[in-house]
Amino acid sequence: MERDPFDFDASPPAVGDDVERPEGGEDDPALMGPVLEALKTVRDPEIPMDLVELGLIYELIVKKGGIVFVEMTLTTPACPVAASMPGEVEAAILAVPGVSDVRVKLVWTPPWGPERMSEEARLELGML
Repeated sequence: MERDPFDFDASPPAVGDDVERPEGGEDDPALMGPVLEALKTVRDPEIPMDLVELGLIYELIVKKGGIVFVEMTLTTPACPVAASMPGEVEAAILAVPGVSDVRVKLVWTPPWGPERMSEEARLELGML
């Protein structure tokens, strides 16, 4: 074994600083609904709930022409799916007819907390 299994990297995975928020252009309210539904199909592997209900989606922009921007976080920077979850979000949204470009930015500020969860999610998890 080349790596010490107890040498944990305390630094969080890289954030998407290179992901650009679309500037200008007209919002596409008709495409927003299907994109939001697609986001709700992506579930957190540790908490049996979708990313939207968990409050992990901080911003969603849907522009005419099918450009979608998602700013999201995870429950913790040490989350085991930190490297793959943005790709899962991108794939789910790209499957929506009319979407041509998906930009997913992973951020750690502000940090996620259970207070960001929907009331439904907190109720389902017995937190109310």
